[in-house]
Amino acid sequence: MAYTRDNLRIGLLPQCDSPPVEWRVSDAQLDYDEALAAMTERAAAIARGEAPELVWLLEHPALYTAGTSARPQELIEARFPVHAAGRGGQFTYHGPGQRVGYVMLDLKRRGPDVRRFVATIEEWLIRALAAFNVRGERREDRIGVWVRRPDKGEGFEDKIAAIGIRVRQWVTLHGSALNIEPDLTHFAGIVPCGVSESRYGVTSLADLGLTVTMPEVDMALRMAFEPLFGASVDDHTLASTENNSPRRRSAKSSELASR
Repeated sequence: MAYTRDNLRIGLLPQCDSPPVEWRVSDAQLDYDEALAAMTERAAAIARGEAPELVWLLEHPALYTAGTSARPQELIEARFPVHAAGRGGQFTYHGPGQRVGYVMLDLKRRGPDVRRFVATIEEWLIRALAAFNVRGERREDRIGVWVRRPDKGEGFEDKIAAIGIRVRQWVTLHGSALNIEPDLTHFAGIVPCGVSESRYGVTSLADLGLTVTMPEVDMALRMAFEPLFGASVDDHTLASTENNSPRRRSAKSSELASR
């Protein structure tokens, strides 16, 4: 059978003796470079068997990130700081009103299949969106989660969630970005994820007419996560990156998947 993304297996449950995934939610906006350093350190500890797996939900201040396939001409206007991300893909935007999920899982315990992991992350987001009666869909030629927009015209679709990962020693880094209520005009400074066709845009839950709080989204994400990836347990650790965030200061494998 020919390879298609739609016929990939979905779900990556851990081995039966694995501890639950730690689940961390940071309320403050976190500095990108500091969060990236904390994520990298945690992933290395997971690979060494010294720390449990972790899902970390957070927000960043407004910024752009450049993946390993980013092209200079896709940065239209550097309206915000630009960070080299080390993940696959092109340029993307992070900012307030967007729920970023950094997913640090050990694929050696679950199945060393990067394509299946990406498809399962998409399924996680699709199921979370369904809790708000939003039909998210995956596409064969475009990674991420898309929403059809017949109100804009025939064949129009908007991306509501971006996905970009890196795998190091079979531990995943980076993850997803789900648009709740970001300022969508901020995406105009880049060609988001390298998709330039006019019929493909960017949307959010607010843009679709939904008023949803971040805690409600967090709850939907956690409920959708466990049937696909296994049990989770609250992580009460306050990362040093959160203490240093702008809001607090002022008050053997390596594969890439594109956003």
